[in-house]
This record gives sequence, C-alpha cells and structure tokens, in this order.
Amino acid sequence: MKKPKWVVEKEQAKKVAEAETVWLFGLHAVRDALMNPAREKLRLIVTLNARNKLQEAIEASGMTPEEADPRKFPAPIDPGSVHQGAALEVKPLDWGDLETLALGGIGGNGESGRPPRMILLDRVTDPHNVGAILRSAEVFGACAVVAPRHHSAPETGALAKTASGALERQPYKQVRNLADAIQQLQKMGYLVLGLDGEAELTVAEAVKGRMDRPVALVLGAEGPGLRQKTRETCDILVKIPYFGEFGSLNVSNAAAVALYATQAPD
Repeated sequence: MKKPKWVVEKEQAKKVAEAETVWLFGLHAVRDALMNPAREKLRLIVTLNARNKLQEAIEASGMTPEEADPRKFPAPIDPGSVHQGAALEVKPLDWGDLETLALGGIGGNGESGRPPRMILLDRVTDPHNVGAILRSAEVFGACAVVAPRHHSAPETGALAKTASGALERQPYKQVRNLADAIQQLQKMGYLVLGLDGEAELTVAEAVKGRMDRPVALVLGAEGPGLRQKTRETCDILVKIPYFGEFGSLNVSNAAAVALYATQAPD
C-alpha cells in the first residue's frame, strides 16, 4: 500500500533533521559545548594554541581533536568567522516539549521558587540578536527562549558564539506556530505581553499586582515589530518607556530591559 504524501514528507523531514549538524566555533562556545553532556559531539578541530586553552574541556569530553594549522584552518565555516582556532561539529540540542519548559523544569525558575519568565520571538532572524537574547535570558532566569521554526534564526555557530556559552544552558525552543504556542502558554496560566512601542501600558504597569504569575514576553523583529496575528493573540500590548525623542531599542536590549521589569524586587 502506497504511503500518503503527507506521511512521506514527514519521514523525509525527520531524516533531514537527523542528518543535520552544526559547526560551533570560538573558545567560549566550543568549551561550553564540550562540557555539556547533553550535546552530541562529532568532530573537533583545534590549533595547538586553542588545544592548550581547551585542554581541560577536551579531556572531560573524551574527544580526540584534530590539530590544524591556523593558516589553513579546515573547518567548513565562513572564512570571516572569528573561530579563535577552535571548531566543533555537533548535533542540534533537543530541549523537549514546550509544556515542560514552560513549567520551568529546565531553565531554573522551578528550583528558585519564582514564577517562570519566558521570551518569545516573532520572526527575529539575526543570529547575533538571538544569541544576545539567550545571554540575557540566562542572566535573568528565563525558562526558555521560543521562536517559530521558519523565519527565525536557526542554531548556528554565529548564534552560539554571540551567546557565549548560554546556548548550552538556556533552552532555545523552535515551534511550528508561534500563535499556537502563545495560546498553549495562556492555558497554562501565563500572562503574555507583546512589546509594541505604541502601547499605552509599560511592562512594569502590566505586571503590577501580577508578579506571582508566569509571564511570557513576545518581541518582534526590528522594524516590522509583531505580526498582526501575534498582536491579537497576546493578552496585553506593552512598551518600554523612553526619555527624549529617540525611543527605539535593539531587540536584544529590549528583551533584557523587559525581563528585568518583570522581576519582583528582592
């Protein structure tokens, strides 16, 4: 019996995903990946200098590195990448399902006793912005950064390098449909705030009296902002107050400020 077309396409997509690998580069990104037991590591290329700096992490990983001439670095990465003499081929991380992440079981909020905080990204495609957001999410204890599978920054070496190791610890979950993910979080009790420069309420005003609730912050791409469907699905649209005539922040800076605004004072 011939398989339906959708079954064949699903099986093909699964095979492609299983074959996918990522080249991480830079001392911080490679060191943290080597030290991460959850990361499937395939091939390590280092210069002598980088090997000396990463020796402890290499020994902990159990890998046998390939030593390379820094003038002819053989890793298949962009020639302009600042690899610092280290590149590691890995499989993408599997962070599990959204519900588990939303409960704070991986990101750390569940252990701290604070209600979870989460970042959702609507078509933020710049890997450097996403890497910086992952760093902020880790610093402020967010349980995950969530983005759609399409029209978002994939897990790449550039993203990992900008995240400076946070990619190994801070969940970066890609979902099929962002609006569906928002609705799933709302059913779990999340207050979903969409950042919009034209909104009336500030982030702090929106969470006042609600600090005990889990909060998800949704940020859009610089310029276009949130898509209409995303705006309509959020519970409240909020803004970051600004002083003077210039009121626009880079999306990674906006994520950090908004996350900080949702934290209850100690």
